[in-house]
Amino acid sequence: MGIPTAKDIGALIRGARCARRLTQAQVGAACGYSASAVSRIESGRLHLDYARLMQFAAFLGITPDRLASAPVPTGASVATVKDQADEEDAVRRRELLTGALAAGATTALGTSTASAASAPVDPAAGLEEVLFRLPSAAPVPLALLTQETARARATFRATQYTMLGRLLPGLLAAASATRDAATGHEREKANVALARGYVLTAELALKQHDDAAWVAADRALAAARASGHPVPIGESSRVLAITMRRSGRCPAAVRFLTDEARDLDAREAQTGAVRTTLMLTAAYTAANGGDRTAAMALLDAADEEIDRWRAATPSGLFTVDATRAHADVYRIGVHNALGTPDEGVAIAAGLDIDRMPTAERRARAWTDTARMWHALGEDRKTFSALRSIEQEAPQEVRRPALRALTSDLLFSSARVQGVREFAARTGALST
Repeated sequence: MGIPTAKDIGALIRGARCARRLTQAQVGAACGYSASAVSRIESGRLHLDYARLMQFAAFLGITPDRLASAPVPTGASVATVKDQADEEDAVRRRELLTGALAAGATTALGTSTASAASAPVDPAAGLEEVLFRLPSAAPVPLALLTQETARARATFRATQYTMLGRLLPGLLAAASATRDAATGHEREKANVALARGYVLTAELALKQHDDAAWVAADRALAAARASGHPVPIGESSRVLAITMRRSGRCPAAVRFLTDEARDLDAREAQTGAVRTTLMLTAAYTAANGGDRTAAMALLDAADEEIDRWRAATPSGLFTVDATRAHADVYRIGVHNALGTPDEGVAIAAGLDIDRMPTAERRARAWTDTARMWHALGEDRKTFSALRSIEQEAPQEVRRPALRALTSDLLFSSARVQGVREFAARTGALST
């Protein structure tokens, strides 16, 4: 059998897409391409590198054996992996990108052919089962593991949650196997990657209100502490505190976050930025517990940290950057939680959401703005914010919390043109 050409690969992608009754726009949105680019891929006029090909295969449920003889394009190898001509490393790269990730896709989400335009797909479906029974995987080079962790992080920040749900099982399996096989400094690095994989798993589960967040956050913190690195410890502490808040344990979560922030070295820019993110999360948590005094004090403390480390960037953190804009978004959220949304209006007016660095953070800013307007009874402004979320991140607006907000808007006394169609399109209204 000959090696598949770009046209062969395109035909395979087109067939899988049609079998799932997906449009080119839907596939493109999930994989980071425009509809016209997907059209060129399917016709063989646009060539995918190996990593991108695996991304399409995972989303469309194309099994590894159907792509087993596909060529690995030049440049697809990890440049930092030593001895790229080594056959064992080549096999390991292929196993990670095809076997482990494809196994994770079928474990996490199955092979349903339901239309993406009907009932919302839960990207976190099956994560709890995966956490207790990881797919089998062999250890991989740390450079490759780091690259794949970064790719998963970028997928989250781009709000491609369906794709992330397919990537995580294989990533966790590879990171766990690599950690178990490593010793010394290499084991510390593998624990960092494993912690970040579990942080992403917790983040995804939290967005879908899935109880798997508890298990993932606990495992993230265990791996982070084993690594000894403060940044992943801060990341993991933050997501664990959010799971505590979601279960109603706000005072305990605030104490946990402030204790973790206090333990971080305040003399370094990197850890100072991490301290800021913990304080912001603690402020919102305190507000959810009805403690206005603590919430406002924590916001002020976070502002002081931002002024002190204005040039610092908390590299590795998945959802929060220690900037004034992000602190302002948290202030809006705090006022929403405290029942004083009117105090957030002036803050929202000064936000330049378009300049925020990631789709996930822009969508979060619009979400807090939508909640603010909804609490103030401004239905048209609420709907405008919801439409902005959809434009930024179509998968974000299909989250349970935002579908609930859309449903409230749909059944409010005011008539807002376009809400019913929006509700049907985003899964808030059964079709």
